[in-house]
Amino acid sequence: MFDEFKSGQYYPVNIGDVYESKYQVLGKLGFGSTSTVWLARHLQEHSHVALKVYTREGADNDEFEMYGIISKANPSHPGYGHVRTALDRFVLQGPSGDHPCLVQKPMWDSWRDFLFRNPTHRFTEDLLKAGLTHVLLALDYLHTECKIVHTDIKADNILQEIVDNRLLDEFTQAELQMPSPRKFVNGAPVYMSRRFGIPRKFGGVVLSDFGAAVRGNLKRNHSAQPNVYRSPEVMLKAAWSYPADIWNLGAMIWDVYEDKHMFYGQDPKENKYMTRAHLAEVTGMLGLAPLDLVQRGVRSKEFFTEDGKWKADVPIPEGMSLEASEENLEGENKRMFLNFMRGMLQWRPEDRKTAKELLDDPWLNSPSSEE
Repeated sequence: MFDEFKSGQYYPVNIGDVYESKYQVLGKLGFGSTSTVWLARHLQEHSHVALKVYTREGADNDEFEMYGIISKANPSHPGYGHVRTALDRFVLQGPSGDHPCLVQKPMWDSWRDFLFRNPTHRFTEDLLKAGLTHVLLALDYLHTECKIVHTDIKADNILQEIVDNRLLDEFTQAELQMPSPRKFVNGAPVYMSRRFGIPRKFGGVVLSDFGAAVRGNLKRNHSAQPNVYRSPEVMLKAAWSYPADIWNLGAMIWDVYEDKHMFYGQDPKENKYMTRAHLAEVTGMLGLAPLDLVQRGVRSKEFFTEDGKWKADVPIPEGMSLEASEENLEGENKRMFLNFMRGMLQWRPEDRKTAKELLDDPWLNSPSSEE
């Protein structure tokens, strides 16, 4: 919890500091490779905010541009409330340079954190349906109104909104009564993070983190997405856009509902993730890639012959199927769920359903089998 200061890039935030004459730091919520996150009180509006304080080199102007687009595109869209926006932005002048800061609404746990709190380490069907509805609304907003591809949909970037303000007050009181452990590195304080408690009422799901987002109206073929969620067109370096997010979401569902990855990409010879192993798994699950897709990919010749046959030096796994991989549903409900999944997991990006089409899916709108 203390290793973030090894790079010396982080701004030395002190609990109690006031920034921009209005944001008073109350405690540390967490940190990543490019930022630390703090709960603060807005002294003028008597409300709570989260401050994301970037390292000197961690901020990306493209990310700030994305937040500008997201905040203004169409606030009346039903997905607007399920996309994390920026409330304010300012710069802190540190001893070694400037540190951009983003002001946002504080959020509860991510889906990843939520899974760790759950002894079963997987969502119920009801929770999955409710969460996916909100994520799909967010993606419909991003794709249709903002013209943005997220490219990094994972459990860490899906957050629960705080509607139980008691959590914020309890966090503040806990810090006052039992201050967070801290140490000093080169004279700068490094605090332990503090977690929120369990809310009495859960808010909606919010899609966050636009550091890897790109404009979707310009197709591109650069590498993107977390390894195990990469779409076929990204792996083949064919032109990709919004449908890459749809594949990404579909593959991620296995992590939160089946407690395993759908694809691992673990190469049996190199003993690490490799694109050829990932594509072999996709081929085992869905069959050979359509020839027209193969012909679009810059990297396709590494994996397929000119007539679309598999040639990479790794075997296609046998016995793979969506039916065999899904282990929690039965009968008609399982059939409906797998049809929903197939709307996302198609080789060709143009064959995948849009977020808006998926919102109308029969399984997503049916009563849960767990009721």
